[in-house]
Amino acid sequence: MAHMVYLTGVSVARPIDRTAPAPAQSGSVSNTFLSKAAFALLLLIATIRIVATYHVFNDTVDEAWHVGCGMIWLSGRTYDCNPEHPPLARGMMALGPFLAGARDPGFPGGQPEGRSVLHQGHFDRMLALARMGVLPFFWLAALVVYLWTRRSFGEPAAFFATLCFTMFPTALAHAGVATTDMPATGSIAAAFLAMLYWAKNPTPARSLLFGAALALAVLSKFSSLAFLPSAAIAALAGYFIFQRPRLRTLLRSTLLFAVSASIVAPTAAILIWAGYQFHLAHGVPAPELWQGISDVMSHNHTGHPGYLLGHYGEQGWWYYYPVAIFYKTPLALLALIAVGLVVCLKRCREREGAYITPLAFALGMLVFAATFSHINLGIRHILPAYVGFSVIAGVGAQWLWRSGGSFNKASRAILAGLLVWFAASSALSHPDYLAYFNELAGSQPEKILIDSDLDWGQDMKRLGARLQQLGVKELAFDPFNGAYVEDMQNEGRFPLIKPLNPNGPAKGWNAASLTMLKLWRLGYFKSDPNKVLWTDRIPPTERVGKGVLLWYIP
Repeated sequence: MAHMVYLTGVSVARPIDRTAPAPAQSGSVSNTFLSKAAFALLLLIATIRIVATYHVFNDTVDEAWHVGCGMIWLSGRTYDCNPEHPPLARGMMALGPFLAGARDPGFPGGQPEGRSVLHQGHFDRMLALARMGVLPFFWLAALVVYLWTRRSFGEPAAFFATLCFTMFPTALAHAGVATTDMPATGSIAAAFLAMLYWAKNPTPARSLLFGAALALAVLSKFSSLAFLPSAAIAALAGYFIFQRPRLRTLLRSTLLFAVSASIVAPTAAILIWAGYQFHLAHGVPAPELWQGISDVMSHNHTGHPGYLLGHYGEQGWWYYYPVAIFYKTPLALLALIAVGLVVCLKRCREREGAYITPLAFALGMLVFAATFSHINLGIRHILPAYVGFSVIAGVGAQWLWRSGGSFNKASRAILAGLLVWFAASSALSHPDYLAYFNELAGSQPEKILIDSDLDWGQDMKRLGARLQQLGVKELAFDPFNGAYVEDMQNEGRFPLIKPLNPNGPAKGWNAASLTMLKLWRLGYFKSDPNKVLWTDRIPPTERVGKGVLLWYIP
């Protein structure tokens, strides 16, 4: 069973030295209580920060669409609303509005469906209720970070890891919008941790839990079908490299896992089918599932318009996610991850693989995304990797705390400085967690990334309020989030708009959503993507929020 213990990343009890993290099982009852209390406090603080953003931002370009499809699912209609996204996370987003009295208007699925749902009551209140449906997945992701780190490395690693995840601006951002990225993060992380427990001891109960966790992940986002196998293969590769098992042990364990898999697979299959309301068409169970997987594969093959470091493309870049991680991760967190990586690699043969599994989890997903993904729309697509990164950062922070010897005071001072820096950068980014970039990005992060990393259409509410303050009656503008702008116009809270001219500014007021502005070249100047636009030559009068530029031309 040695390799099963390896795969769990959970060590057995052993003597503790001051420099090596220890499993939490050896702690006292009071330490256990303090650990749980600290976790609850960190989760409460993060939740308050998330909820505080609800009233600041209008819905992003994807939110109404997800809510509308979720309402179709809750109503019992056939789930044919863009099956590229599975129904469970969307159903959670629609649950709050449903309990508040909103109902399925019966339209064909999509954006109009969702906007109709959100307008069945006060729009901001309904949107907040929809966003609350994502919070349980954030709590789940934080719980996985805490449990994984505490059982594998003890305290204070679990505290530091949870602190890192719950202060990470991008995690706070996607926990505060009604989209599928945080549901994917929580459910994929939970499924991987359930796999580790199952690998240690594949009892019937753990097999059922693993199967249920797999179903949760698949019903939250189809990226789980790629990320979980990639992470598992990376963990298995680490086992072969560092543990070098005997052939007899491999054969015996393979048989044991094969028998246990006869519980895991049917459990996952039945629950996934239940998620599609046991729909059967032409003898095929859950046809929307297979259609959705096919749509995702087709979308990835076709590609998607993207932007990176001033370049435009539709097939993505292998270095897209490394660049996004470099600029979207707080520098203090990057430093803790770097320290943790060194510790994990130095101790990769210790604790039957505890130091390798979080690294395998994160890198397995990153390698797959860099190799096969042609849809580069933001760091949100690899957000689950930050569960592994947070565990690694916790290991690094604990090493600095417990380094021992004459270096101990200096290492603790370094750790304190990094945590204060991290906390300050996270706090100062409030409420614009979505548009967070670290200090290396400079004052114009739109030169690096756009879309959901900067401007996801979330600043239209702010723009409308600013234009009212300025008394603007007419605006040249191509909004990235036209649906919300139309809503504001219907309510008299937004001026008359006309198209923004790429060849020259209109007299008076002009505005540009940064995502639309940077993608102009794809639409207007495909043959000359280096063409200098007037927006490059004329400095904006002001920036509204993080995602909108505003010009006044006399």
